[in-house]
Amino acid sequence: MTEHHSYTLAGWREWVGLPDIGVEWVKAKLDTGARSSAIHAFDLEDFERDGSRWVRFQVRPWQRSDDDAVLVERPVLDVREVRSSSGHSEERLVVETDVSLMGRVVTAEMTLARRDEMGFRMLVGREALRQGYAVDPGRSYLGGRPPLALRRRNRGRA
Repeated sequence: MTEHHSYTLAGWREWVGLPDIGVEWVKAKLDTGARSSAIHAFDLEDFERDGSRWVRFQVRPWQRSDDDAVLVERPVLDVREVRSSSGHSEERLVVETDVSLMGRVVTAEMTLARRDEMGFRMLVGREALRQGYAVDPGRSYLGGRPPLALRRRNRGRA
């Protein structure tokens, strides 16, 4: 007999926010096959601050567009080797950030990817999802979506 937990039901793709870095909307794929979350980061730059390793990068929330790019600086939490589904392996920097999903905010470890992953600028992995979410693979955008005028800026078709 398993314990009963109450979960927030989410679709396989959702619009999420990154409140602590000033990104209100980014389209994400909820991926229970991935341990950590990932974001497509541009212009990565490693630097040192007060003896610690930091990274500076840009988040461009809209697919195929540079509009509303946000410059982010974060301490590096970890460096991980991440293997893609094609078997290609690369080292990625890991930072911690808040993710707003389905009206709740959770803290997620986020790997910084240097390329678009299957059309989504962001993946939300198991580690974030196990903080109280269940994913329905047959549904999308249960948490709502940005206003149409904003969605039009997201030129991606995904």
